Amino acid sequence: MKNSVWLIIVAGFVTGMGNGSVFTIATQLAIGRGPFAEAGVWGMDAYSPFTLEGFGNWVMIVFGIVFVLILGYALKLHGVIEGLQEE
Repeated sequence: MKNSVWLIIVAGFVTGMGNGSVFTIATQLAIGRGPFAEAGVWGMDAYSPFTLEGFGNWVMIVFGIVFVLILGYALKLHGVIEGLQEE
């Protein structure tokens, strides 16, 4: 598992943030976008979870972190299984 730390981080974040963006789009299509002034595309509004852009960014960050944890745990269990099979 030590050799695959960067693989876990990169693959987990890419997969998680990709899935988070799909979830964000589906959610925003269901609830509506709101006025353009509250889109969150100016300055630090992009990181406010109460704006359109900020909500999407936070969902993608959370999904990325969760997928890193899931992938790390899955590869850890895979190593345990492979270790038991060799004995």
